[in-house]
Amino acid sequence: MSSLPIVGAAMTINELENHRDWLFEKSRDLELQSFINADVLNGDWTPRADHVRRLLDGYKGRVGIHGPFWGFVIASQDPDIRAVVSRRMLQGLDVCAAIGGTHMVVHSPYTTWGYNNLDNNPGERESIIDYCHQTMRDAVKRAEEIGCTLVIENIEDKDPHIRVALAESFNSPAVAVSIDTGHAHYAHGSTGAPPVDYYVHAAGNRLGHVHLQDADGYADRHWALGEGTVNWRAIFAALAKVESNPRLIIEIKDKSKIIASAEYLASIGVAQ
Repeated sequence: MSSLPIVGAAMTINELENHRDWLFEKSRDLELQSFINADVLNGDWTPRADHVRRLLDGYKGRVGIHGPFWGFVIASQDPDIRAVVSRRMLQGLDVCAAIGGTHMVVHSPYTTWGYNNLDNNPGERESIIDYCHQTMRDAVKRAEEIGCTLVIENIEDKDPHIRVALAESFNSPAVAVSIDTGHAHYAHGSTGAPPVDYYVHAAGNRLGHVHLQDADGYADRHWALGEGTVNWRAIFAALAKVESNPRLIIEIKDKSKIIASAEYLASIGVAQ
């Protein structure tokens, strides 16, 4: 039996039907992208959840969702916005409870502009963490209750360490770090951030989740793996030192290339 890590993928419920056999074959981890939008979360999403449970009957892998993120940040200074974001996160966790989801992706509050001003404005670092705690307090408690982990994903993050410190500040097993390889590669290529494998080293055993996408260091491409310039060997060498067993989720635009992306990783001897 191969000792190489097994990759899973992110997809919608419709695409789950197409990739069901591939997921079941090796109990690959799954992330569902069908519960992101406000109109879904505000409506009756229970038929979708019921359909997911039927499709995953007998499934042995880990399942989670990409949480809502459109139009807000988790470190807003506006208490009314924080209230909306908190409600959206709780709605996402209700979905996780319904489908047995054990991770939910949350977007980082850190930006490139913010990085250059963290030490320009007194107390800025502490304020961001405080606003995140105010926004996420109820969600963290709910995640702990249902056995779900909120994984904070880098978006524009230039410093891979400050998001790790944010996750650690909650002192909760329900908050961990996520790395998006394409986002980190963009930050490296366009904003002077370190290479992607440095993000893995910085996260260490706080790492609970990785979005695997290829890119060119210029934009958020979400290309199939092998189509860009991400250094996959360096990333998986760094991942081999992590003991937290993060979910390795292929997250690409063209879902028809999910299996080919996994085969690419197998062809270079880093994953299966």
